[in-house]
Amino acid sequence: MPANNATNTINAPLPVKTSFEGRYNKHLYNKRRWANKLGLGFAMSAMVFGLFWLFWILFTLFIEGFQGIVQLPVFTADTPPPMSAGGLRNAIVGSIMLAFSGLFIGAPIGLMTGIYLSEFSQGSMLGKVTRFLNDILLSAPSIVIGLFIYALMVKGQSFSGWAGALALALIVIPVVVRTTENMLNLVPNSIREAAYALGTPKWKMVTQVTIKAARAGLTTGVLLAFARITGETAPLLFTALNNQYFSTDMSQPIANLPNTIYQFAMSPYDNWHTLAWAAALLITTSVLVLNILARFIGGRSQSR
Repeated sequence: MPANNATNTINAPLPVKTSFEGRYNKHLYNKRRWANKLGLGFAMSAMVFGLFWLFWILFTLFIEGFQGIVQLPVFTADTPPPMSAGGLRNAIVGSIMLAFSGLFIGAPIGLMTGIYLSEFSQGSMLGKVTRFLNDILLSAPSIVIGLFIYALMVKGQSFSGWAGALALALIVIPVVVRTTENMLNLVPNSIREAAYALGTPKWKMVTQVTIKAARAGLTTGVLLAFARITGETAPLLFTALNNQYFSTDMSQPIANLPNTIYQFAMSPYDNWHTLAWAAALLITTSVLVLNILARFIGGRSQSR
């Protein structure tokens, strides 16, 4: 019997091989191919449509803003009265002071909170509540933050640069918290385990191992948060307001580029319109440089 089975197996007819053209459904293949081409066409059209308006806006901004920077003493004179020569010196200095003050207040708080959520919360109720509140603050409109600081520090007192810096800090904090937590979570657990195996206490492992491993990502998050607050207008309308004169007193209203753009663009005076274009170009350039720097730092960390 076994010999007969082997003979039957050898003499069994081999399966007939059919070509690819005979096996595939030509109608279904053509349908999917046209659906793919249609989807790619829509995607390319949307990309071209978006890039067209983006480059048009940037081209117009560069032309108009560059003319203002060349024609007017933007960096050496303060904002002028209507129909007179002037520049943006007070607004530039005020914006730098407000942005850096907000960054110095918000970044340390965001970094420490992100470190706690990633390394110490370990599913605790405090960590869950903190993460939930941070998500709410991250999605809150900036004008709501400005109104909150207005009710807290401005109402019944006066507009001030410190109020504006605190409003910007509240925008920085959730961005830094989210990026810090995400970057630390990307550090492999094997690095932590190796540090523990060497007898390293947790506080030293966090400060000397995980933070150093995620240093480039943390720096990128801080830079992106700084770029976020550079052009914020709504919070400053309710907090720092504006100042036509040069001032470095943070306890008083202080000039800044976003509010200067808002005020000058709404005016009927040509010289103010020119200064508004120049201020918009300065803010756009600063945001672009910060984003490129953040991408460069992040790219270097990934290549390593």
